[in-house]
Amino acid sequence: MTLDWANLVGLLGLLGSVLFIGAFAYANQAKQLNKLLFNAVNLLGAVLLLTSLAVHFNLAAFVLEVAWAAIALLGLIKAMIARRKTAP
Repeated sequence: MTLDWANLVGLLGLLGSVLFIGAFAYANQAKQLNKLLFNAVNLLGAVLLLTSLAVHFNLAAFVLEVAWAAIALLGLIKAMIARRKTAP
């Protein structure tokens, strides 16, 4: 396999999938969920998959990833606000 642009973004999409799986496993195993970490990893995963979809477009996956990114971004903002309120 040569590492051209299409293969590189395909690998980025694969890395995004690995991040989603890791975040899901973390959420199911953590005694206390770090929402900042969880949402940041999910947002990064969505961005990487959207990058891949720019080359290998699929409408259903695109809609899913945009929604996933939006939810993760809102969760990240909420977690940052909550952390700021509890900081000394």
